[in-house]
Amino acid sequence: MARTSRVEVKRYIQPSELRRLIREEQKRGKVLQRLIFINDLYDEKSVPEAAKHAGVVKTIAYEWLRRWNESGYDGLIPKFAGGKPSKLSTDQKKELKQLLEAKDLWTLSEIEEIIKKRFKIEYSQRQVSRILKGMKMKHAKPYQIDYRKPKDASEKLKKTRSGKYP
Repeated sequence: MARTSRVEVKRYIQPSELRRLIREEQKRGKVLQRLIFINDLYDEKSVPEAAKHAGVVKTIAYEWLRRWNESGYDGLIPKFAGGKPSKLSTDQKKELKQLLEAKDLWTLSEIEEIIKKRFKIEYSQRQVSRILKGMKMKHAKPYQIDYRKPKDASEKLKKTRSGKYP
C-alpha cells in the first residue's frame, strides 16, 4: 500500500466554525465544495482522499490547500478575471446607447449593422444581445407581417367587435 504523506493545514478557524460556514454556503456550490475539502483535511484525511471525496483531481486540491494556507476562507472564494475586454470602448458604448434611444424598437440585426457601420466592429447577434443587457436595454424580435393584411385591418376589427360590420 502506498504511503500518504501528511501535509500541514493551518487552522484559521475552529472546526465548529468551519462546519457552520459549510451550512451557510449551501447556496454557493464552489465555496461549499472547497470548505468540505478543508473539513476533510481537518478530520485528518490525506489530500488525495479529501480530493476524491470533493470530486476534484489532486492538483486542484493542492491549489485549494495552498490558497487556504495563504489566505484562509478568503482564499477559497473564486476570483473571476472578468473575461476578454470589449471591442467597444466606454465612450463608444455611450454613443451607441444614445443612438439606440432615438428609436423604440430595434432588432438585433439592425443593431449589429449600426455597430458595423458606425464603429467598424463586427459582433455576433449573441454578443450584441449581451451588450444590450449590460446597458439595461432590450431589443425587439422581428415578426412576420402578412402581405395580404388590409391596410385598414384594425378599423375592420373594431367594427366587427362592435357589431356594426355586416
